[in-house]
Amino acid sequence: MTITIRRTSPKDAAAIARILSDPSVQPGLLQMPYVDETIMQSRLTELCAPGKVDLPLTAELDGDVVGSAGLHPVGMAQRRRHALMLGISVIGTAQGRGVGTALMAAMCDYADRWYGALRLELTVYTDNAAAIALYRKFGFEIEGTMKGYSLRDGRYIDAHAMARRRPAPAADGIA
Repeated sequence: MTITIRRTSPKDAAAIARILSDPSVQPGLLQMPYVDETIMQSRLTELCAPGKVDLPLTAELDGDVVGSAGLHPVGMAQRRRHALMLGISVIGTAQGRGVGTALMAAMCDYADRWYGALRLELTVYTDNAAAIALYRKFGFEIEGTMKGYSLRDGRYIDAHAMARRRPAPAADGIA
């Protein structure tokens, strides 16, 4: 079993739309069901454009695309440039096989060593125990619970705001 993490390209649109539409994945997302491949290709083209800060990643398991993740600026406010929003999805058949861990490791490494992010943020449904455990493994903590956060399957569901804070990078060699 070989897990490969690579930068996403617009050519991944069909595979990512399939992951996000998977019945075992979709209930854990804020996206609406039936993700359109054409819209996904347009989104990926924008995310992958030169000069973008976003980091879209794709996970392959033995050559098949099985996961998608991304780091995105929280907003345009200059005073929030130290923070990134994180999102991750792994198709049901690959869950529990280390794909999520590999994606999280790659995103945290990039955020810490290359972007210099001091804060990673995410939102997760309170009943998604596997995802919460994965995020905790990477140092994320629950900062609050949002009641009735979003509509899922006809009911309003609570969600946790989770974040991982890092100390400021060392100023080695700078006087």
